[in-house]
Amino acid sequence: MKRICLNLNLHQPFRLKRYRFFDIGNDHYYFDDFQNEEVFRLLAEESYLPALRTIRDLIIQDRVPFRFSISISGTAFEQIELYAPELLDLLLDINSTGQIEFIAAPYSYSLSSLGDTAEFEREVGVLSKKIELLFGVSPRVLRNTELIYSDDIALTAQKMGFKAMMTEGAKHVLGWKSPNYLYSSAEAPELKLMLRNASYSSDLVRHFSNLHWSEYPLTTEKLAGWFANLPEVESFVYIDIPLETFGHIHKRPSGIFEFLKALPTTLESRGISMALPSEILQQEEVAAPLSVPSPISWSEEEKGITSWLGNVLQQEAFRKLGEWGERLRLSTDRRLFLDWLHLQSCDHFFYMTTLYQDVRPFSPYDNAYDAFNNYMNVLSDVVLRIQAQYPISIENEELSALVLTIQNQDKQIVALEKELSELKAKKKTTKKSTKAAE
Repeated sequence: MKRICLNLNLHQPFRLKRYRFFDIGNDHYYFDDFQNEEVFRLLAEESYLPALRTIRDLIIQDRVPFRFSISISGTAFEQIELYAPELLDLLLDINSTGQIEFIAAPYSYSLSSLGDTAEFEREVGVLSKKIELLFGVSPRVLRNTELIYSDDIALTAQKMGFKAMMTEGAKHVLGWKSPNYLYSSAEAPELKLMLRNASYSSDLVRHFSNLHWSEYPLTTEKLAGWFANLPEVESFVYIDIPLETFGHIHKRPSGIFEFLKALPTTLESRGISMALPSEILQQEEVAAPLSVPSPISWSEEEKGITSWLGNVLQQEAFRKLGEWGERLRLSTDRRLFLDWLHLQSCDHFFYMTTLYQDVRPFSPYDNAYDAFNNYMNVLSDVVLRIQAQYPISIENEELSALVLTIQNQDKQIVALEKELSELKAKKKTTKKSTKAAE
């Protein structure tokens, strides 16, 4: 039986407010709360809530199992809690059915895997713990930001204990091979790879309501037919799309929700079932190892990282951000830590691209240069706050040693205080025993 593995991705960044040069050192709040709430509530009402309610109802009806995975960034979780807590209730309801699998990701949907391995590990760890706290499950599959992947990232993922990563079925990596197999990393053999089928994923995201598309209209029968006609040995297809595909990218009148409702029944009628990533990993054999020396992603034809780091503005901002990562991780200032996390989101770098001037979804800026100037002003203020805690005159290694010494001293003080309390209690007990004997 053929299977489809559907992953839905949900991410929203914290967009920055207009932050001018003269605000540096004077204003330490950087985010546009009004726009962040407006965008998230719009997407929740148009897409997130109706899509997940539809899926929940399909699962509860239990005529045909609707099984899927979902990757949600930490910044999206924060906005769910702030602006749409009913969305969290929906996720908890679906989680109780056992028909959903939560996928690990960098907390802020960052580019840290491309330049700051320690930050990448920390972010993935923070989000994994949050998922475990909320849903009682520990993710074993990792989906990096925008499906970014390379051999070096694979080594880090394997070291962190993940069983698999999701990434793009890039043609220049696969050559003649199909994405519809389970692969493994050439450099980290224990790490399995699930490759997104770019063609079918794009059909849903980009073409569903396109009247000029040669295959319009895309029906569940047509999609199931394409799957059924694949070679018998290609036993599963991994599709990865943003959750806002349902209701926002394709509005309700397009029929996208009717498509979603009919999908599991139509698939079953053609002998196709829906499967979780963990089921694919358990039941499929690895077809071959894949070597990916340079980073790939789902983006555009080249499947590279130019959308986020393709020009000098983006590269300079990313370099400056990475310069302070080691020192920031020494801080125990929670507000500074959160501001730093929110600045990591890849969206800030996408706003600086000069490739798509006419397509800038929810961008707060008119052009890439405004995005760069605003971001660098904010980053400059964050750097001042870091320097205030940990002066630049002290080298990172020396500072790390000092912090470690302080932490050890704190532990020693706690231990001594505990020992003193025990001695006092013992002394008190001894006095009582002596008086009783007298």
